[in-house]
Amino acid sequence: MTDPVIGVLALQGDVREHLIALAAADAVARPVRRPEELAEVDGLVVPGGESTTISKLAVLFGVMEPLRARVRAGMPVYGTCAGMIMLADKILDPRSGQETIGGIDMIVRRNAFGRQNESFEAEVDVQGVPGHPVEGVFIRAPWVESVGAEVEVLAEHDGHIVAVRQGTALATSFHPELTGDHRVHSLFVDMVRANRTAESL
Repeated sequence: MTDPVIGVLALQGDVREHLIALAAADAVARPVRRPEELAEVDGLVVPGGESTTISKLAVLFGVMEPLRARVRAGMPVYGTCAGMIMLADKILDPRSGQETIGGIDMIVRRNAFGRQNESFEAEVDVQGVPGHPVEGVFIRAPWVESVGAEVEVLAEHDGHIVAVRQGTALATSFHPELTGDHRVHSLFVDMVRANRTAESL
């Protein structure tokens, strides 16, 4: 089977780093801005950045509703930092007019770990990622306040949930794309491969 085609929502944030990490994890990586580009990918990464800005740009580029529809239909999706907020069914403290894609039954708190100057790195044990702990880069990072019954908690830091999975949706508070360690991206690529196999049966 050919390598899966995985998009990175290229509206704002660290798009290039995700494209590099996905390619290192044996995926064909493409930037996605428009509905026609979204239609051509097997999965999608929603990167970090500013969740309110990503939300507004997704609506402006006409990609928000098609993205919601594909996530509801089971397209694998992975959100990091602001991307985690975008995948939450509910934000605890949303900005005015802020929308999310949804897909994970969780409540997320924005900027929960502090402001930009309070950014930090920490080792995180992530279920499903073999070997040593992942080096988590937390930049104005959210955390998950609570999850529904269908959500699997993959990692916690300092008593707070920082990585979750629900079906074909994955989210982390931190930025694995900034470390050169591609194991979390490999986990997501494996999820996309498994979904393609299931759809082909």
